[in-house]
Amino acid sequence: MKRNLNRKLICTLGSLGALGALLAWSVPTSAQSVKLPETLTWTAYDVGSGGYNQAVAIGNALKNKYQVNLRVLPGKNDVSRNIPLRDGKVPFSANGVGGSYLAQEGVYEFGARDWGPQAVRALLLNNSDALLTIVTAKDANINTAADFKGKRVAWVVGAPSLNQNITALLAFANLTWNDVKKVEFGGFGQAMDAIVNNQVDAAFSSTISGQAYKIASSSRGITYPTFPHADKAGWARVNKVAPFFVPAFGTEGAGLSKENKAEAATYPYPVLMTMKTTENDLVYNMTKAMVETFNDYKDGAPGNSGWDIKRQIFAWAIPMHEGAIKYFNERGLWTEAYKKHNDALVKRQDTLAAAWTAYKTKASADDNEFKQGWMKARAEALTKAGMEPVLTAW
Repeated sequence: MKRNLNRKLICTLGSLGALGALLAWSVPTSAQSVKLPETLTWTAYDVGSGGYNQAVAIGNALKNKYQVNLRVLPGKNDVSRNIPLRDGKVPFSANGVGGSYLAQEGVYEFGARDWGPQAVRALLLNNSDALLTIVTAKDANINTAADFKGKRVAWVVGAPSLNQNITALLAFANLTWNDVKKVEFGGFGQAMDAIVNNQVDAAFSSTISGQAYKIASSSRGITYPTFPHADKAGWARVNKVAPFFVPAFGTEGAGLSKENKAEAATYPYPVLMTMKTTENDLVYNMTKAMVETFNDYKDGAPGNSGWDIKRQIFAWAIPMHEGAIKYFNERGLWTEAYKKHNDALVKRQDTLAAAWTAYKTKASADDNEFKQGWMKARAEALTKAGMEPVLTAW
């Protein structure tokens, strides 16, 4: 599942032959034209964020080609982006791992009484050349995951997803937070500034964040530890804790270029997602429009290159929507292996939904007891079904 997918694409398309591969990547001439509502609404990250800017650029392309007005509703967090989606007021969201994977799992904010596991679905994943990974000070000499042992690592209070990401990447080398010096900070910005100020050696960030460039220009410098893609055991440990991480070669961001790439771990951002109940035709046409206007918006905002159909990961951490699958089938991109993976994810969601329904009928009225009880009930249901709970406490 490397970001550029070159190896996977060769394997996937090899059986089709050279002609079949070429046809798969060409736009089907017999396909009907895109049919979308005159006005379409997405939720996205807050105004000025990378996700919001990408959505605006995509909206311009949709307007120019299909006369579709894309309205982008900014949301400050995962919950605010998902409420309109859950309530059926908005069909799509350009969201992150929190709003997609964690919503599916019914954990953290989505483990609250008024939420629970969500039947989310993906259309497309943005796999750009930037990374979401551990950023380290160059003078700390953290070149591999094993080098984190004994180093100062930032823990951001109230940011479970950031901390869980580091937990997963430490696991690559069989390390835990007990093997590093955990230094707590009140926010992401403070944690990144602490690297510059030599208070900490590592933190989780995007390689294209302003803070990453600030570290790179400081006296400490910046570097990214290597997570060898060939280390299957290391990757198995990472994905046991965080199934959304994928291998990637980062070439965009502070200290990175095509000549100086990082063999790293990251995950897609944003994820264009919807709910299981969204009409297949709408999802099909949205997916098709995104793919077939790609050349019109790919340079419209930083990171938009990641929406390229050639960069897609069809077997990720949440299921693909049936409408999107229909389009991928038309393009010759959907395989039996992808279907098997997708079916397993749908079964996982069904297992979680059944566990949630059963648990709520007997749950405590006390919010803290409710939370603790759901942690236990969720883990038991998944384990009984032969599935990995991944998260058992939060």
